[in-house]
Amino acid sequence: MNKTVQKNENPFVGLIGVWKGDKGVDIAPKPGEDENNDYYETVTFEAIHMDIENAESQELVAVRYYQVVREKSNNEVSHDETGYWIWDKMENTVMLTFSIPRGVCVLATGGFVSNNSTKEIVFNASTKLDTANSGIVQSSFMLKNAETTKFKREIIIAGDELFYSQQTSLEIYDKAFDHTDENILRKQI
Repeated sequence: MNKTVQKNENPFVGLIGVWKGDKGVDIAPKPGEDENNDYYETVTFEAIHMDIENAESQELVAVRYYQVVREKSNNEVSHDETGYWIWDKMENTVMLTFSIPRGVCVLATGGFVSNNSTKEIVFNASTKLDTANSGIVQSSFMLKNAETTKFKREIIIAGDELFYSQQTSLEIYDKAFDHTDENILRKQI
């Protein structure tokens, strides 16, 4: 049975905390190299203003997050991301907004489903380049060398376990490439 989150509830409560996972699989474009990269990561979600009013008519709930990904092969940081998951109470929609220090910012939209019988909550968000109510902004270098054309992410939370998968479609090295990431994380605190 699916549960509808009430207007005063926060669908992100289960996210708040520090999550760690070491089962990450990244398929990333690397000319002449193996495109499969194993990784581990830490993602920290923290509550911010639980009720945000915007233009006196929009009510938002948000959590801020910070993600650091390290490759298992050399322990180097391969991805650093800062963002927000935002729920628009009136529209019952979810927004994911984040930036990475390569000159890329994303605003993706979607929703969530909460399931009482499995005690899971699933968040999803996606966007394409030049979409009206969401989008991808990137530096001129990225547009020329590694243009992001689509993005989607899904997070499934079940108690102290979080699974996510994401796909970033790129035009890179003169070809289209679907860069994918997925991992299972456990809540630490």
